[in-house]
Amino acid sequence: MPDCQLHYLPYHESPCERFALLRSAPGAVLLDAGRPVACRGRYDLFSAWPLAELAPLPNESANDFIQRLREALAGLGEASPPNGVELPFVGGLIGYLAYDFGRRLEQLPQQSRDDLLLPDAGIGLYAWALVTDHQARTSQLVFHPSLAQAERQRLIALFSEPCTSATGPFRLTAPFARNLAEAQYRNAIERVQAYIQAGDCYQVNFTQRFQAPCEGDPWTAYQALRQACPTPFAGYQVLSGGGAILSLSPERFLKVSQGQVETRPIKGTRPRGLMPEEDQAQADELLASRKDRAENLMIVDLLRNDLGRSCATGSVRVPELFALESYPNVHHLVSSVTGHLAPGKDALDLIAGSFPGGSITGAPKIRAMQIIDELEPTRRSIYCGSLLYLDVRGELDSSIAIRTVLVKDGQASCWGGGGIVADSDWQAEYQESITKVKVLLETLEALEG
Repeated sequence: MPDCQLHYLPYHESPCERFALLRSAPGAVLLDAGRPVACRGRYDLFSAWPLAELAPLPNESANDFIQRLREALAGLGEASPPNGVELPFVGGLIGYLAYDFGRRLEQLPQQSRDDLLLPDAGIGLYAWALVTDHQARTSQLVFHPSLAQAERQRLIALFSEPCTSATGPFRLTAPFARNLAEAQYRNAIERVQAYIQAGDCYQVNFTQRFQAPCEGDPWTAYQALRQACPTPFAGYQVLSGGGAILSLSPERFLKVSQGQVETRPIKGTRPRGLMPEEDQAQADELLASRKDRAENLMIVDLLRNDLGRSCATGSVRVPELFALESYPNVHHLVSSVTGHLAPGKDALDLIAGSFPGGSITGAPKIRAMQIIDELEPTRRSIYCGSLLYLDVRGELDSSIAIRTVLVKDGQASCWGGGGIVADSDWQAEYQESITKVKVLLETLEALEG
């Protein structure tokens, strides 16, 4: 298998300065570990100028689109890192799957409005990336063997120059507005609970959308959000029709490395306290909450089933249950489910069998998704979809796109929600949906053009 070529650059803890050089380029995409403040992620990687851009055709099934992704990877060709070098990505696919890509996998009603018109997927095929390894404290350009020598030299020259790219202003022209009044939210929660009481489902993740008119450079908005809310599965992706996805996600969806699979569902949230004693009390309350632990366990069981579709029999395990993870504005309850890909299965099979993530649908998944479509007035678009990379070796990592802003057609859209169970209090759930995105809304509302 041919080796990639590496060109080492001075180590940068944040990718922002270098990514700014190409933030407006076609196909520019950044997967961001949130360093130096967020500390759980090992790698940043970004790229631009893809060899191909792939989106589903109007009536194309998920399986047919996934096969096109496989063919794109095969066409790029095999590659491996040089001996002794660990790399997450040696060339392959980077991009997003919207939540509504799930409509191509499952039969769902068509009641909610698709008013944002985001394609169900936007994935590029890339023969290079700038990869930073925060464990090894290295930054390097990674060139797939197929990349032309002239393009390698152009990229080396680009990143050898001082990073002086100026960013433009960004501002909202009105504050964020919710798409549901409190009475509508309460009615939806009560309808979910009626379904639960009838034995139709156990849990449904219900979401409301916040939206504001905006203008300016979305990269400026992303940098402000990143500073206010650093997270290990953040990302920024330029959209081909204009606008961008700005994601500050704390949640991994699926990871595959050498056939080993991991997912880390978040289910259970408390706001951070202003004083250390109050903050610790909030964390302790979350860890002790029977309701939150029960919700988390339901989703762990769902994900064990999802992973079992593509993992070897007997390999699915739960090595971590009900762990506490803390972020600038919230505490989360997080678990880990692992497995090993079965013979004949690949990372794209795993995605097809698990998408969208169970932590943001409910249980059972298909019925929960049907109820979501009935009760949420507008489609989720990128929210609860995924940002991901998948390289030619089959190495995959992906987020669940929560804490995410879509800037498109002069509107900034953001979503907040939570899992509803039989004993959920609608007022507490309403407040939690706001708590989860409050730091994002307030940060953008404070920006001045």
